[in-house]
Amino acid sequence: MTGPVNRPRRLRQNPAMRRLVAETRLHPSQLVLPMFVADGIDAPQQIGSMPGVVQHTLDSLRAAAADAVTAGVGGVMLFGVPKPEDKDATGSVGARPDGILNRALSALRSDLGDDTVIMADTCLDEFTDHGHCGVLTGSGAVDNDATLRRYEELAVSQASAGAHVVGPSGMMDGQVAAIRDALDAEGFIDTTILAYTAKYASAFYGPFREAVGSSLQGDRRTYQQDPANRLESARELLADLEEGADMVMVKPAMSFLDIVRDVADRTDLPVAAYQVSGEYAMMAAAGERGWIDFDAAIDESVLSIARAGASIILTYAAPDVARRLARA
Repeated sequence: MTGPVNRPRRLRQNPAMRRLVAETRLHPSQLVLPMFVADGIDAPQQIGSMPGVVQHTLDSLRAAAADAVTAGVGGVMLFGVPKPEDKDATGSVGARPDGILNRALSALRSDLGDDTVIMADTCLDEFTDHGHCGVLTGSGAVDNDATLRRYEELAVSQASAGAHVVGPSGMMDGQVAAIRDALDAEGFIDTTILAYTAKYASAFYGPFREAVGSSLQGDRRTYQQDPANRLESARELLADLEEGADMVMVKPAMSFLDIVRDVADRTDLPVAAYQVSGEYAMMAAAGERGWIDFDAAIDESVLSIARAGASIILTYAAPDVARRLARA
């Protein structure tokens, strides 16, 4: 009796063979580390719902960013956490040169220059006393067009502070065009825009809100996308491309791998995907309990995001993943 003609297992027989025929390959430089820097603290503060992730002081941020660069990570994405008393209805501290986010951007650009890509979250939610991503009307709704004016100020201040990339994450209509015009008018024609093209109203953002000390009242479903919708992302992508986005992103990543694939199929721009706080936290918590091998699970999850079509992956485990990739 003859055996099977086709034996796919031949290509799986040892590590060398598996490396040779691997269809998806990751490099540390494709990874971006999201980082939180808080004002008014004198030591890093552990984020309870995100094991291994902290709110940094300015000094610890600088050290951790340098470590990430040494590990080979391709970029860092900064989120600022102001003092509670500095928050107001319009998030004005976000654009101030002495605000914590802009001070952090300036420090990292001074330390690292162009050795890594320094990205800034260009949004108001960390800085507003109501926790929404924009300016509110008298009735409590987010005012899209008034918010665009604030995003212009944020983006210019972040570029002035040293950000290579600004990332408008608020899902306001027209945000990429408004920011591009504002940056160009101030001479920042080389500042890159990472468009949050498909950002869904997700249940997986919970730990992030602890990380930034969110003051959110209500929810963001009137401006973030409905998880039920897929084709809507194509319309959002078309708008961002027409408005001059340089890179595009899907957030969250793991719950929306079909959207990552759709976006990658529809553009030749770099496609980023963000493994968000809840996606990271559930693996970290399971790893702490011995239910899974955390390192193996993170590595597999990041590989799955790349396999879906992302060329840039934001993950809180970026330095450790990068080190393992370098050893592979």
